[in-house]
Amino acid sequence: MFNVTAVLKRLVIGRAMRSEELGETLLPKRLALPIFASDPLSSVAYATQEILLVLTLGGLAYLHFTPWIAAAVVALMTVVVLSYRQVVYAYPSGGGSYEVASTNLGPSAGLVVAASLLVDYVMTVAVSVASGVDNVISAVPALVDYRVVMALVFVAVLTAMNLRGVRESGQAFATPTYLFIGGVLIMVGTGLFRYLLGDAPVAESAAYGIKPQPGDASLTGLALMMLVLRAFSSGCTALTGVEAISNGVPAFRKPKSKNAAATLAAMGSIAITMFVGVTTLAIVSKVHITDDACRLTGLTDCSSYTQRTVIAQLAAAVFGGENSVGFYFIQAATALVLILAANTAFNGFPLLASILAQHRYLPRQLHNRGDRLAFSNGILALAVVAGLLLWAYKANVTSLIHLYILGVFTSFTLSQTGMVRHWNRELRTEIDPVLRRRHHVARVINATGAVTTFLVLVIVLATKFTQGAWLAVLAAIVLWVMMRGIRRHYDAVAAEMAVTDPHSEMMPPSRVLAIVLVSTIHKPTLRALAYARAFRPDHLEALTVAVDRDAALELQRQWENYEIPVPLKVLDSPYREITRSVLEYVRSIRRESPREVVAVFIPEYVVGHWWENLLHNQSALWLKSRLLFTPGVMVTSVPWQLTSSARADHPAARAPGSVRRGEPTTPEQSEDISTHQ
Repeated sequence: MFNVTAVLKRLVIGRAMRSEELGETLLPKRLALPIFASDPLSSVAYATQEILLVLTLGGLAYLHFTPWIAAAVVALMTVVVLSYRQVVYAYPSGGGSYEVASTNLGPSAGLVVAASLLVDYVMTVAVSVASGVDNVISAVPALVDYRVVMALVFVAVLTAMNLRGVRESGQAFATPTYLFIGGVLIMVGTGLFRYLLGDAPVAESAAYGIKPQPGDASLTGLALMMLVLRAFSSGCTALTGVEAISNGVPAFRKPKSKNAAATLAAMGSIAITMFVGVTTLAIVSKVHITDDACRLTGLTDCSSYTQRTVIAQLAAAVFGGENSVGFYFIQAATALVLILAANTAFNGFPLLASILAQHRYLPRQLHNRGDRLAFSNGILALAVVAGLLLWAYKANVTSLIHLYILGVFTSFTLSQTGMVRHWNRELRTEIDPVLRRRHHVARVINATGAVTTFLVLVIVLATKFTQGAWLAVLAAIVLWVMMRGIRRHYDAVAAEMAVTDPHSEMMPPSRVLAIVLVSTIHKPTLRALAYARAFRPDHLEALTVAVDRDAALELQRQWENYEIPVPLKVLDSPYREITRSVLEYVRSIRRESPREVVAVFIPEYVVGHWWENLLHNQSALWLKSRLLFTPGVMVTSVPWQLTSSARADHPAARAPGSVRRGEPTTPEQSEDISTHQ
């Protein structure tokens, strides 16, 4: 029968793929770049802006620090990219920073990295989408009141695309990413060429001054240093997502490590080129931007003025105004790539969560692949948390940015420290002089990366902690504690279920006592009785609860008339409690014969429509759940399918593996009719 839900699922996600088709989802470098590197590539759209927003807290007096801060960010990115190239060769299994830290620094350090990255992946989605929405609003200011709605819609679209699988999402996202790279490089090249010809582009905000915030007009000494360091830490958003390639090495085509390293190098080169170009062009065109439009001097009405982003101002200045084709092209490409930058997290988060689930630090459902061989549960979890964050912070980039990048530099520092220990261990056993030289060089690169990223981590903590970064720290701590607790639970369950003496644990019970619950005589009851008799238990009886004396007497009369060859026991229940009466009776049998097993058979009927469940009581669900907590009691459901269930969707029509992923085995819900009144 036609099923609307199944059709919609296939339209959104696509056909289910067999496990053998996993190899077809492996990525060439041209698709891996937009999938894993869209975040650091797109960060050039707001990294420069974040530097300027901090420096303009003191007015225009401190903008001359911009090129020096940008140079420091470039140097840091170079070190980090070189460091992670060592990681993809040394640990090609895909664990990235988590695997490096766990292997070389211990499980606790690995969990610190994992918790930090998971939090940062959520922030990547939130910040990227919010920034993309900002660029949409820069092009169409009338949409400002729909900021949150647009952000949530974009998250939903990204979720649907990623549920279709890594390769398909890469094909969909590749074009916008390459259009953005080409557009930014053309804009930067055109703007700098005009500058060399003496016709420098002028930003729309160049004529405005900026009033310093109270107390920030004349900073010196430590206060000035803190302002510069805060601007540097904000500019370090350009490094977010750099580690994603090291986490995704298994998704590359062979040779995996070589292709991943090449993609990492390409990403670093392109990102640095664009970041330097945008920052230089912002200085040349005299972009003035602030966190509050009313601090701009020269405006007639600041309350109704909407500041355009830095990238929007540069596009308008270079291509001839806000109505030019080039302006709209850059804005469209920027908005798209910023939103798609969240795709880095949609690939990194599920993969890392899958590895953690495999290591028993997260629920095992996160390790299961969906219809399209993507880690669907991780994708959905990321979408829900990021959506809640966007809703809570009203999709405001300035508010969200303070929660950002902390996790990245925590993982950077620990992974690079772990790599130093890795090379130390390799050098103790390596005797080949050529390989020893390579290991020495790699150790120097990773040691430099560890020291540098640790210093940046300290700066980020010092400058952003009180502005909201404490929330990210708290989230990472809670996640770390939770993962430790999950691992302890799984370990305890595994120890409890471990086989110690197979012979004694396979010893059959001395006797099996079977009980069939009934309330009236009908086909489901008779089927349950026949099924129970087929098991040939040592003792079999039917059990009913007399909540209505007249009904109980009528049942006994019918039982005798039908000459049913199973004794019927009637439990008195003056307070009309079915569950307690049955439980007390079963437990009394267990107390009298602790070595015997009690098998309880519950006849049920299965309905085909959700609304039919509303017409029947749910006492069986409660009774079964209570019986399952009783040691030595086995519960068997004997279903009777009503006609309506035959018209409903059947498991055979479902996607392969749907039951494994936690979907119900049928679309219907079962309801006990043995106690139906």
